Amino acid sequence: MAMQISYRSLAVSKHPVARTLRAVRGAIRGFTLPAPRVVFRPVLWSYLALRNLSFWLRRVFICEPLFKAYCAQCGKGVHTGVFLHWIQGKGDLIVGDDVLMDGKSTIAFAARFSERPTLRIGSRTIVSHNCIITVAQEVSIGSDCMIASDVFIFDSSGHPADPAARLAKLPPAPEEIRPVTIGNNVWIGRRATIFPGVSIGEGSVVSSGAVVTSDVPPYTLVAGNPARRVSNLTPPGSPPPTPERLNA
Repeated sequence: MAMQISYRSLAVSKHPVARTLRAVRGAIRGFTLPAPRVVFRPVLWSYLALRNLSFWLRRVFICEPLFKAYCAQCGKGVHTGVFLHWIQGKGDLIVGDDVLMDGKSTIAFAARFSERPTLRIGSRTIVSHNCIITVAQEVSIGSDCMIASDVFIFDSSGHPADPAARLAKLPPAPEEIRPVTIGNNVWIGRRATIFPGVSIGEGSVVSSGAVVTSDVPPYTLVAGNPARRVSNLTPPGSPPPTPERLNA
């Protein structure tokens, strides 16, 4: 308490000593060195080169091999970032070709809810940083998908809806565990949530922050909480949309 009072007194006092101390403190906090480019550009290049080398070594010799070791099946050209993904529980992780598991995500297999929970990730799909995927039975992500950061996908809430069953610490009933299916070429925006039993059709877009509790038809843009259709999207190779089709 005495130290707090003393600090406050120095902060508000008009005494010459207090003002001098405040000036010295401000000079120390505001001190900066000149940075001539001719001197510090080589320093910056050296730092970036060493940092990139250390990241490359960590990715190639630690992060990617350990991630692949988790996989029951792993395709060619699978890459990770420079962080170890947090994978817990026993289940089958099946990954296609040229998948990028960027950043650091969490994959939780709830093996006590089913015999062999399975997560499938199709070829050329990108899963970004800090995604959480909880698998009690099966979560299937198609090929060429883009999963933004902070997305939450789960096929079970982890607890039964029945109050008596929760008090008894029982696992969810079988009908409460519903697989999630995400089609090919789906884009899921940041912080979206995909609920159990949801099927997202090919080519669809889930906007950032959307809470998807029901099926999304193919080539549909959804947004909101709960997610609702905002517009239809044009499949590849289709003619440009007309006003009648947009309002359909």
